[in-house]
Amino acid sequence: MAALLRIVSKQRRIHVALLLSPRSVLRWHARLIARKWTYPSRRPGRPPRPEALRQLVVHLAQENPGWGYRRIHGELLGLGRKVAASTVWSILKQAGIDPSPQRTNGSWATFLKAQASAIVATDLFHIDTVFLRRWFVLFFINHGTRRVYIAGITRHPTGPWITQQARNYLMDLGDHAESITFLIRDRGAYFTDSFDAVFQAIGVHVLPTLPRVPRMNAIAERWIGSCRREATDRILITGERHLRLVVSEYADHYNQHRSHRTLGQRPPDRLAEPEPPTATATATATETDTTRIHRRDRLGGLIHEYTQVA
Repeated sequence: MAALLRIVSKQRRIHVALLLSPRSVLRWHARLIARKWTYPSRRPGRPPRPEALRQLVVHLAQENPGWGYRRIHGELLGLGRKVAASTVWSILKQAGIDPSPQRTNGSWATFLKAQASAIVATDLFHIDTVFLRRWFVLFFINHGTRRVYIAGITRHPTGPWITQQARNYLMDLGDHAESITFLIRDRGAYFTDSFDAVFQAIGVHVLPTLPRVPRMNAIAERWIGSCRREATDRILITGERHLRLVVSEYADHYNQHRSHRTLGQRPPDRLAEPEPPTATATATATETDTTRIHRRDRLGGLIHEYTQVA
């Protein structure tokens, strides 16, 4: 601008009204020089933490209430995440997660879930055949795995018969019987002292339910309802052999295929198996997908089971 003003004569230069002052021009020039010779520098302090690391630390703390930041730090090192212990502590503090001694006092749901693997329930339910004969089914169900064991079927559930079925159940469990701590049963006359003695001999505490309180044995009652709705109430049972076939077939379906919300929509016998591969969603309804669906019928097509076939 100074060079351009030299072209204008002195007489006209007086009448030129500039919208800026010489001080502004000098200030702009100083900023230009400073911008040229100022090198970019990073912000002081440590670089920001990745979001994936923060989520992993919070996830480990929520799933393990007894772990402190030192324990979580060691687990991260085992997973190949090299971070400082102070970083883990800072992430937990920013997320509002209390120290481990204050997080170990879990809710009733957490407490009961931890105890479920040591609880077994038993009960009897009856089925009337097409000839109006009543049969009784004795079963055991594990609270932790939801696995059902059909102990026996009889028309007369006497004390000695049920006691013998209890012995057979423990023999089939083998070494796994030592994991049972509590047995829940109702107050029926067929559950005699000899029945309780079979379980008490291996250190199991037998807990009779209160009169007219079915919720104390809710998991067993729920299985009875599922078996009736999905199988026995939809079939005319002709006799013991037919009833044994229907109940055994449904128990296999319940243990091997039927999904359970408590188990993360997985069946009891497949808890240790890896999750099935995710099917591709690129194919249309008329095209052939890379993953085909196979249907297996149980009880004459009353129950359908679907599996993936590559």
